[in-house]
Amino acid sequence: MHEKIIEDFSEEFVTVPSGNVRLEGNLVIPEHATGIVLFAHGSGSSRHSRRNLSVAEALHACGLGTLLIDLLTQTEEAIDLRTRELRFDIDLLADRLVGATWWLAGEETTRALPVGLFGASTGAAAALVAAAGRADHVAAVVSRGGRPDLAGASLPNVRTPTLLIVGGSDGVVVDLNRRAMAVMTAPVRLEIVPRATHLFEEPGALDQVARLARDWFVRYLPAPGAESPR
Repeated sequence: MHEKIIEDFSEEFVTVPSGNVRLEGNLVIPEHATGIVLFAHGSGSSRHSRRNLSVAEALHACGLGTLLIDLLTQTEEAIDLRTRELRFDIDLLADRLVGATWWLAGEETTRALPVGLFGASTGAAAALVAAAGRADHVAAVVSRGGRPDLAGASLPNVRTPTLLIVGGSDGVVVDLNRRAMAVMTAPVRLEIVPRATHLFEEPGALDQVARLARDWFVRYLPAPGAESPR
């Protein structure tokens, strides 16, 4: 692992085993961290997503660690650039996330920290499928501009408190999120950011996403040893 200092936090470049592959990631653990959030980026994106990094910074400021990983290997990314098929393989992406949660549970610096999942676009569907499969280890989920409908039959099995954040001008995705809510049994809330489009590029829109995500994770990621307020 390689380490560098970003602002007041130490960032480690890690490789995370998941199934038969190793995924590249960036791990940040603030001093006295009270939880950690695993990020699942959207279709065609990577762990270097500016939008996800903005949310991660807001989480660091309130004492939450983050793990941003590339869900595809470099070889798979090259294939996906041509075919665009792996980014929609929700089961594959969810399996990779589950593998990463097991890795966090086994690492000395993170094993005691409650885990949240932050998913964007297709990554949100993968996060929900992973949460359904790891209900004992995932304490909260946040979706940004997500496609929860792609989680399919896993949606009713999600028991983890879930926040869905959608841009008010992203009409089709708003409707897809509302339909997903109708079949979910977990505590779920939909937050619509006024006038924001799918990528939340409007002034102040991404800041609002970061605040909403921060507040959700602070609420539902309990201090180590405590129970989540579900």
